[in-house]
Amino acid sequence: MTTRRTLIQAGISSPLVAWLAGAQAQTQTFPSKPMTLAVGFGPGGGGDIVARRVAQKISEITGQPMVVENRPGAGNAAAAQSVLQAKHDGHAMLLTGNGSAISSVLFRKLPYDLNRDFRHVSSLASFDLGLIVDPQSRFNSIKDVLAFAKASPGKLSIGTSRVGSTQHLAAELFKSMAGIDAISIPYKTTGDMLTAIRAGDVPVAFEILSPILGQIKGKSVKVLAVTAGSRFPGLPDVPTLSESGLPGFEAASWAGVSVPADTPTSLVMELSRIINQAVAAPDVQQSLQAVGYIAKASTPEEMAQRIRQDATKWKTVIEKSGIPLE
Repeated sequence: MTTRRTLIQAGISSPLVAWLAGAQAQTQTFPSKPMTLAVGFGPGGGGDIVARRVAQKISEITGQPMVVENRPGAGNAAAAQSVLQAKHDGHAMLLTGNGSAISSVLFRKLPYDLNRDFRHVSSLASFDLGLIVDPQSRFNSIKDVLAFAKASPGKLSIGTSRVGSTQHLAAELFKSMAGIDAISIPYKTTGDMLTAIRAGDVPVAFEILSPILGQIKGKSVKVLAVTAGSRFPGLPDVPTLSESGLPGFEAASWAGVSVPADTPTSLVMELSRIINQAVAAPDVQQSLQAVGYIAKASTPEEMAQRIRQDATKWKTVIEKSGIPLE
């Protein structure tokens, strides 16, 4: 009533007063029930680990359970549809990010539109990639890799994950920016890729740091450079590709949270505030960095812009590389 009286005294019209008072009340009671975060792939992956860690902290902050639901499906389709079919009150969320941006330009048709059907709330964390080699490799730097590739066109093979993955697109971007003729070799799992590296089947590979951080620190794999715009805090002595001869190179995966597009703005902002608080918590920051992630939240506007920029960037790489749409 105090808020309503203040607004009326300020000369704001009654309908707007009612709306503002309702929005305030809605925000004050949010969340009012258990929350869900739909993840479009199976448990154990990078995004899933981040989702579960942040969800745990959000539950602590709000006093409401936050359940991570794994709904595997091409292009995040099953997870996206489950969120769109739920009540649009901020309690049902979708894990999105770089992978979603790639899917939006890699798939010919999806049962949802990433930007039309969803509002983007906040990023959660980024996952740096590394260009790795066997510890006994002839390559001790990116300069060595590029020198070999330019001296022997078509002879360099680069291990990646599945076609259309961030690892694969990072390799294609690397080839394009370096102006080299090399072959991308996709592997089904990180284990398969590491076996190929150690056997000499591929001399170099791109992989997300988190699943190989133990091998890097144990010196069973050597990382020549990371692909993000700045060095990974957990490996401060490893340079970026941009520092290593490819100025402006940047390729990193990341995760964020989105909700249905017609979710009330007041709830989107409150959810963003809660996520920012959770991600900024020292224990979340430390626990995620320990396993290869950089926890960082954002505003809704920053996340929406990042989604658009990634879609544009990777669409160009897909078209230039001749990767067939799915």
